[in-house]
Amino acid sequence: MATSTRIARRVVRQVGIPLADIPTFLCPAILRTASTPLGCLHRQAQSPATGSQRRNITSTASSLPKIAPAVRKQSLEKLPQQCAGCGALSQTVDSEGPGFYTLTRKSVRSFVEGKTTSGLSAEDEVVKAALERAGSEAVNLNLGNLEALVTISEPPVCDRCHKLKHHETGASIHHPSIQSIQDTIFESPYKYNHVYHVIDAADFPMSLIPGLQKLLHITPQRSLNRRSKTGRFYHGRKTEVSFIITRSDLLAPLKTQVDSLMPYLREVLRDALGRSAKDVRLGNIRCVSAKQAWWTKELKEDIWKRGGAGWMVGKVNVGKSQLFHDVFPKGRRTPDKKKGTILPARAGARSVEVGDAVPGETAVVNTDSIEEGETESSIVSETVDVAPTQPEVDVELEAAFDKYESSSSSLNTSSLLPPAPTEVDYPSMPLVSSLPGTTASPIRLSFGNGKGELIDLPGLSRGDLELHVQPSHRSSLVMRSRIQPEQQTIRPGQSLLLGGFIRITPTDPELIILSYAFTPIAPHITATEKAIGIQTQTRDSSVLNIALPGTGENVKSAGTFPLKWDVTRQRTGPITSPKAVGIRPENLPYRVLATDILIEGCGWVELVAQVRKRPGEIPRFAAEARERERERETRRDREWSSEVSFGMEKDVVDVDPNWPSVEVFTPQGRFVSARRPMNAWLNVLGKPTKGKLQGRPRKSMKGVKKAEKKRRGFGGAAAL
Repeated sequence: MATSTRIARRVVRQVGIPLADIPTFLCPAILRTASTPLGCLHRQAQSPATGSQRRNITSTASSLPKIAPAVRKQSLEKLPQQCAGCGALSQTVDSEGPGFYTLTRKSVRSFVEGKTTSGLSAEDEVVKAALERAGSEAVNLNLGNLEALVTISEPPVCDRCHKLKHHETGASIHHPSIQSIQDTIFESPYKYNHVYHVIDAADFPMSLIPGLQKLLHITPQRSLNRRSKTGRFYHGRKTEVSFIITRSDLLAPLKTQVDSLMPYLREVLRDALGRSAKDVRLGNIRCVSAKQAWWTKELKEDIWKRGGAGWMVGKVNVGKSQLFHDVFPKGRRTPDKKKGTILPARAGARSVEVGDAVPGETAVVNTDSIEEGETESSIVSETVDVAPTQPEVDVELEAAFDKYESSSSSLNTSSLLPPAPTEVDYPSMPLVSSLPGTTASPIRLSFGNGKGELIDLPGLSRGDLELHVQPSHRSSLVMRSRIQPEQQTIRPGQSLLLGGFIRITPTDPELIILSYAFTPIAPHITATEKAIGIQTQTRDSSVLNIALPGTGENVKSAGTFPLKWDVTRQRTGPITSPKAVGIRPENLPYRVLATDILIEGCGWVELVAQVRKRPGEIPRFAAEARERERERETRRDREWSSEVSFGMEKDVVDVDPNWPSVEVFTPQGRFVSARRPMNAWLNVLGKPTKGKLQGRPRKSMKGVKKAEKKRRGFGGAAAL
């Protein structure tokens, strides 16, 4: 019995007043018991200072549809306990919250009334009509069963998911904190857990959650030592991690090109993880694409073979729900000996108060959350007989309390993990939407007759860039397909504008930079003075600024990013190719430097510049570069900071004053970062085109036989 229900029962019994006379704001459990037996549970995010996150009972009553009491009672009993689209627990109180069901909606009414659809195919209709016309002559024919197939309607989704699916309108939920995700995974009933850290390829690696390994007690990454351990148990559980880079079709047009980027992606992830990933293998990275079905089948087989609990963890809009659709093992309810090991529950005996007991009622002892080292013990039920000393209570109120207790006996309101639904071969999948924060609560789906579960968790906050954009343009921030940018030249005195509210300005006034904007936001190059006026919203221009009014006052510098990575060999083509000219890059009189500027959740901008070397630098460039790199490594190890932010070490970065650099200006000076260049522009140019002639074309064979015949005729006549 829930604590709030026991208190409500006790208050009503002691005071002896009807239900309608008790203020609902003093006791929300009465309103919840009388109106919504399923409970109205909504996940609310807490501040980072709070250690955990709990579901709270929503007590705000909104206008409910006018339905007959008998019909409403029957509808509430048959509603699904959890929305299959967003995972929110079903409720009929807060019409603006997730999980709300309008009982008069057609799909909800059909599901509640248990309507089924039946019908014969066109071929069966023809056969059935022919048999009816044949009469007695077709009695002895055995043509099988021609009865119509009965299709049961699927459980409906809540009103919020319905609007997102059909009208693309809805509000985001409050994003949970990393502590709430930690508490949710710690409530896992499985001994073997696997965390699938989903990272978006659009702004890789900005969607990486720092310090996730230490927060979730994940098995440390295997080092390069061949004798390194493959697993470790913490508190009786073994938790491993895999990095899943989703939407990899945004990186290159072909699967082979994406596969060739795996060494690059591994090194970028190593840089993002910090010093802790310096000497580890990082062999647990997968680059998948649900849209193109790249490596999703292999990931599905890994989930099936691994079993246990699989947790989809990541930030919002990284593709967790879409990946869930493609990698969940459907239709595999076959008996299997290798089932997931579920830890035994601890029987936490709770004392039964005399005031809470009801005459002739059986007191059931609830179980607490699962902890390590506890063994399963029997749950003892005792019958407490107490003399009736309290005034009689309304029969309808007592029935409402009993019904609420029976309906919520399997629902623990203090748990972050909802109860697992009944396993089916082809369950309803989570809703896929571009709205940040579509999933409101963990969605659990079992497979393989209890062999394992796959849980889709709500996404963490990815940044508030969309809050600075006009609502009509927020959908343009999402990178839905691969971008084929145009090469744009930033000349001296010019700047690059993205959407009119993000500005990239070179710090060297005499440098020419090539830019390639792999973002859905429209790029525009203009004079720096004009770009400042457009960004700060102080100048009238035909260039569209999609930011909200007043955003220009909050524009700040996000930092200066140097173009420090040498891409001379990749950019010079046949000059340095061993099959062509074959000049070594260190012997060239110039260097080509590049970097990728990341825009959180939108994409990246590739910047490339050619810098001439100083006199006398060409012969010894390679030796000096190695010497400078050796000095940086020594200084980094000496000045390494011991501070840890969420378990992620702070690195010391040396900046060479000879490197060209750019300064980025954004709202509040946030939402941008930098990484080593991917050279994605070269992949766009290198896409092979079908029908392109390779080498010299074939000689036309038209009239060859006729000419040969004529030549032979002339030869025979000359011989005569």
